[in-house]
Amino acid sequence: MATDGLKVTVTGPTGDLGIALVDALERSRRVKRIVGMARRPFDPASQGWKKTEYREGDVQDKRSVAEAVKGADVVVHLAFAILESSDRTRGINVDGSRNVFEAAVAAGAERVCYASSVAAYGFHADNPDWLTEDVAPRGSEAHFYSAQKAEVEGVLGEVLLRTERTQAWVFRPCIVAGPTAQTMIEEIPYVRMSQAMPDPVRRLLSGMPVLKPVIPDPGVPFQLVHEDDVAQAFVAGALGRGEPGPYNLAANGKLTISDLADALGWYSIPIPDLAVGATAEVVSRLPARPPVFSWLESVRKPVLMKTDRARKVLGWKPKHTSKGTLKELVAAYRDEQRF
Repeated sequence: MATDGLKVTVTGPTGDLGIALVDALERSRRVKRIVGMARRPFDPASQGWKKTEYREGDVQDKRSVAEAVKGADVVVHLAFAILESSDRTRGINVDGSRNVFEAAVAAGAERVCYASSVAAYGFHADNPDWLTEDVAPRGSEAHFYSAQKAEVEGVLGEVLLRTERTQAWVFRPCIVAGPTAQTMIEEIPYVRMSQAMPDPVRRLLSGMPVLKPVIPDPGVPFQLVHEDDVAQAFVAGALGRGEPGPYNLAANGKLTISDLADALGWYSIPIPDLAVGATAEVVSRLPARPPVFSWLESVRKPVLMKTDRARKVLGWKPKHTSKGTLKELVAAYRDEQRF
């Protein structure tokens, strides 16, 4: 255990969660030094960070990873590509994650904190109504993001079998949002699915008044969690609170697409389960399909999580509700005139 303050390495510090996380690490008295690594140019001073140094590097480059984690007490792995399935995506997500985990073990890091996802559980018909950490992450092959999140958890477990020193805190948040998270409204799975609806449904949507956007509502509930609340869970893990293992992260309350549409001032239109299920079944049989179709899997079955373990073991207390998080997300996008 470091006695003069922790050195924490963060991959993906400029991404969806990275800014909020590094902000929180900067405020921790127990953290002395932070090393961030990502592929694009970035100046830590632009965020007012004092403890953080930044390096351009790719998780697929073992040398860059080894340099970034050298001397680290804690390695926080956030880097993950989510936009489309490809060999490059797999190289970053699966192979790159293996590089980070192996480098952390080789460097003698005490802890790894990995950003997994609720999607790691998969969108399976036999999932329980409420997911707990006792449910094994098995992903959904038709949904590359889900499949790769589950696979990376397996890779982490495999790498940790080689050491008794390094332990892992695995966080499975639902959709992370907030004023600075880069979550795009159109990238929320329930919005993306509007691009993959059956032709009759799309014709119906296109026939609606054009004064406001229209999104389909399959009636499937989902959860949000605020970026700052997720960041606090990661800080707790980085400091070694609680115990190693997986933690579900979700705010209180659940939402539907109608709630999202209301917050945006858009229209929503109910879509029968049959339409969603039939579309997903048809496109699953296609030999080639656009990446957006994989997101249909995420609206066939609710993936709602209980967070008792994070609250009791980690001492995690989210300050924001799902509705409050949505409100902040929408307000931020309006301020930036994104819609």
